[in-house]
Amino acid sequence: MTSPGPKPRRGDEPRPGPPARHGSSDRKTRVTVLVALGANLMIAVAKAVGGLFAGSPALLSEAAHSVADSVNEIFLLAALRRSRRPADRRHPFGYGKERFFWSLLAAVGIFVMGGCFSFFQGFEALQGGAKESHEGYVAGLVVLAVALVSEGVSLVRALHQVHRQGGTAAQGLRDPALRTVVAEDSTAVLGVVLAMVGMALHMVTGNVVWEASASLAIGALLVYVAYRLGRDAREQLIGQAADPELSDRIRQLLEVQPEIDSVEELLTMQLGLDSILVAARVDVVPGLDSEEVEEISLRIRHSLMHAVPEADQIFLDITDASIHAAGRRTNGDTTSPAATGERGGA
Repeated sequence: MTSPGPKPRRGDEPRPGPPARHGSSDRKTRVTVLVALGANLMIAVAKAVGGLFAGSPALLSEAAHSVADSVNEIFLLAALRRSRRPADRRHPFGYGKERFFWSLLAAVGIFVMGGCFSFFQGFEALQGGAKESHEGYVAGLVVLAVALVSEGVSLVRALHQVHRQGGTAAQGLRDPALRTVVAEDSTAVLGVVLAMVGMALHMVTGNVVWEASASLAIGALLVYVAYRLGRDAREQLIGQAADPELSDRIRQLLEVQPEIDSVEELLTMQLGLDSILVAARVDVVPGLDSEEVEEISLRIRHSLMHAVPEADQIFLDITDASIHAAGRRTNGDTTSPAATGERGGA
């Protein structure tokens, strides 16, 4: 007769995967990223060849921009794959924050490979390092025109998914991978326009300052976009709270429970695109025994998870309202139950 295996610890048991709608969104986002990657790879080669042939700093800056975008899209593909790994003993809350980490690397890539190289090209042109010949500039402008169309198609695809996924820009851009693609494509379209204007003015006036200025403007644009994307990823990596409207909804769901006297504290944290940690300290009505408290905790958790599917990690710290009030009168403060030994969670 074999002895039963060790009892699984909390956090080791398998958890249900994300809802199907999020899997579908991931597939659509992956297609959007692949479309952007294919467009950027072809455009990067065309811009690099045209920039070297024409000796155009603006066109070379745009080539560096496209290379940076291509590398970043590889990062985003890694984010989409790795963030969906199931929770395990080492990472009991799952791998959802991988999405934010790779988005941070993409922001660094935009800054280093795109912004810094564009600044370098602009300053070198101002110092007289760029050739003054306009040979090949017509071909360069044709390359940029084709790039403008390609980047525009990629941007339209990304914006279409934003609309389909969230209904509004604010909701659809919750996905950091999709947000990065939209930011890259929007910047790419504006960067191509700046490069075309700079090259055209250089041809008309014979003054390389116009093209150098275009390179510097592209660099400044990329640095700004990298800063915004990096700031958003940083906030999510260090533990950003859930959307205020969602937090208010969770609080209201707790407050309407007949057994809950009051919600003393509610903390939320975004664990991934569709995963939220909820920790609540609540006072229940007097007179409930331990078995009733446990049943109530399970029911409330299931009710919250059904009403808010994203809230897949819920911890309730339950105290008796009368005992809690007596403790306040005695101690003259609101010491946390975790410090006084009153903790009772589910």
